[in-house]
Amino acid sequence: MIYYLKHNIHKLNWTMIGNVLGMVLIAQACLMVLPVIVDLIYQEGLYDSYLIVIGICLVLGYGLTRKKSRTNSYFAKDGMLAVGIAWIVVSFFGGLPFYLSGEIPSFVDCFFEAVSGFTTTGSSILTEVENLKHATLFWRSFTHWIGGMGILVFILALLPKSNDRDMHIMRAEAPGPTIGKLVPRMRQSAMILYTMYMGLTIIQVILLLIGKMPLFDALCNTFGTAGTGGFAIKNTSIGAYNNAYYEVIITVFMILFGVNFNMYYFLLIKDFKQVFKNEELRTYLGIILFSIICITLNILSMYNFDVFKSIRLASFQVGSIITTTGYSSCDYSVWPQLSKMILFLLTVCGASAGSTGGGVKVSRLLIIVKKIKLDIQKLLHPQKVEAITMDGKVVDTEVVNQIMAYFCSFIIIVGVLLFLVSFNNFDFETTVTSVMTCIGNVGPGFGLCGPMGNFSMFSDFSKIVLSFAMLIGRLEIYPIIIFLAPILNIRSVSKNIHSRKKRRSN
Repeated sequence: MIYYLKHNIHKLNWTMIGNVLGMVLIAQACLMVLPVIVDLIYQEGLYDSYLIVIGICLVLGYGLTRKKSRTNSYFAKDGMLAVGIAWIVVSFFGGLPFYLSGEIPSFVDCFFEAVSGFTTTGSSILTEVENLKHATLFWRSFTHWIGGMGILVFILALLPKSNDRDMHIMRAEAPGPTIGKLVPRMRQSAMILYTMYMGLTIIQVILLLIGKMPLFDALCNTFGTAGTGGFAIKNTSIGAYNNAYYEVIITVFMILFGVNFNMYYFLLIKDFKQVFKNEELRTYLGIILFSIICITLNILSMYNFDVFKSIRLASFQVGSIITTTGYSSCDYSVWPQLSKMILFLLTVCGASAGSTGGGVKVSRLLIIVKKIKLDIQKLLHPQKVEAITMDGKVVDTEVVNQIMAYFCSFIIIVGVLLFLVSFNNFDFETTVTSVMTCIGNVGPGFGLCGPMGNFSMFSDFSKIVLSFAMLIGRLEIYPIIIFLAPILNIRSVSKNIHSRKKRRSN
């Protein structure tokens, strides 16, 4: 064990990792000023809970950023480990105000709620959301907006200096199989992403205000839409408004936020060719259209053959589930089995790579299908030489192997999570969809954790397991696995050393 620690653990750039964590804590402290302002406006007496956490974050953050590394270089493992730790730390301190204010009495529930917020999952342990005070409602929704694009990408946008090594952080945090720079400088890329993100957010707020939605509601609902999170401020989610205009606006923006943000950059620079030839975008929109048509036809009789209402409800739920937002405009758990199965499959599918949505991602599924097709062709024609292409470009073999490894890891992890959560002894539908909706960052599932239910009935153990499922899903497996790897390696190495000593003594 000592040998491993000496020759492996020290190879990580712990000072740089500490610096990243310090910047994250300082950024979180600054962002927490907003719920303080909200509380002062509504005068509900929660500001002291947030001020305490702000103070702790500033002290710890300042201490971690003070120590300077001898080298500014760090590698993929350092970047992924920093991201994994950062998201756990952010979730811990993000849930602390809920606990200190007494709004959520159990700290495990607070951690679950914060993880669900930052990972843009939207699963909740709350039974009466409308009983919460405005600062709590605002912070819950705002965590979606922070986590949607990524708090570390936000920091990269603000850093005065950045280098190519920062790509390790961005790649670890950005959703999707690949991430590239939009422009040569990393900081500029991060700024462009956040500018587009903020632009779409502001437009949605304005459109909801035009529809006479109250400002507070418009902000919270937009944060949930932009981050594709889905924390509602009403017990019955968006359905509480019973307003077709609101549902249409939110549906459109959920779908827009599920598009790869690179497409918006191409539109800004008027490179329309890149947008039109993008296979993932065409597939993503095709899946949405096909799902809406199928569900509309399937539920038409339930709504007295009201075509407009059926299309409206189907469009909203398809947009909500495929983008992993998790809002609901009705209780879709009472829909026919075909509609529920389509929604379940959309839970696994997810949105586009490079969007704020979760799930496996459309681009990964496309490449997996192409890989299967290519393997079948090689079996039929062994001499045939072909490569997998996307958007007219050959996909590197290493990328294909990484995607296949990711998918296999995803299946194994889902199996382990199902085993652990099954100790709660809930029905099959609740158990399966609770795991899939958490690791897919969707929010509501079916059964007890359906759109009109919540996760309050799960044990503390299951809530912690599901919290890590949300983190694994948001960070796409590897950063959290790398975070746990040193413990596993130390154990395995210590066993190897012990066995070597035993052999030598013999």
